[in-house]
Amino acid sequence: MASVAQIRSRYENRKRTASAATTQAARGPRHRAPQDQFASLKREHDDVCRAMYEAAQVQRKLCGPRHLRSGPYEFASEIFPVRHLSGDFISLLQIDGDLVFAIGDIAGKGLMAAMWFTHLVGMIRRQMTTLGDPAVAISSVNRDLLLTGLEVPLTTLFLARLNVASGDLTYCNAGHPPALLIRENNDVQELRTGGPVLGAIVGAPFANGRARLCTGQTLLAYSDGIAECRNEMGIEFEAKGLLDAARACSGCKPRVMLFSVLAAVENFAGIQRREDDVALMVLHRFGSCKND
Repeated sequence: MASVAQIRSRYENRKRTASAATTQAARGPRHRAPQDQFASLKREHDDVCRAMYEAAQVQRKLCGPRHLRSGPYEFASEIFPVRHLSGDFISLLQIDGDLVFAIGDIAGKGLMAAMWFTHLVGMIRRQMTTLGDPAVAISSVNRDLLLTGLEVPLTTLFLARLNVASGDLTYCNAGHPPALLIRENNDVQELRTGGPVLGAIVGAPFANGRARLCTGQTLLAYSDGIAECRNEMGIEFEAKGLLDAARACSGCKPRVMLFSVLAAVENFAGIQRREDDVALMVLHRFGSCKND
């Protein structure tokens, strides 16, 4: 039989154990609350990042193929947003055997510009498929934007249609940096004809320009994120930097030229953080001008 002292000792031990358990139970929720909140915030952050990544993939798919070979022509393009989602866009499609392509820049960055991305790319594709003419299609897009009654973002656009048999190019430039047609002798033709930026002027006139992509020639179209890219000294890359980078890899395939130019932009910027979205497309016609 246990002594009185032993019984008293066991009782005190049980009291202490129960008290400690009660104290721990009382402290537990308060100690776990910050940890639970942090874990919840992390899950939400991961969900947002995942959704942004998926949206960026959808944006890229809406631009059409990154690379396309059609007869003697080869096309390569890429967009690089500065904030997950892009306000710059590229579109590539084929209509009645012709190659139709567009590159544009929606004012603003991030989610706001990205929300207009899908709408504008869809409008351009629809109007070109229906109307077929770059200037007429751009005029229709401008009208429809202004008829929404919303505060639409200003948008620059270069839209072109290439006859793959002849190399004849019909284009319209709505306030976008001029596309550059580089000939085999390194002469450059700037494609400027068109009209004002979209979403600015009701009934604005737009006109087509014409050029010819001969064999051995390259067409470069780009967004201002390339030309206006700055280095740590505040100097801009400019269209000259783009041309110098393209000429440095003259004779290369469009995909090689594309990434060589983009690498030149990054090297130029150095430690300076990029401030704008970037879009670039390269179209080349293989062969020698002697065969034209």
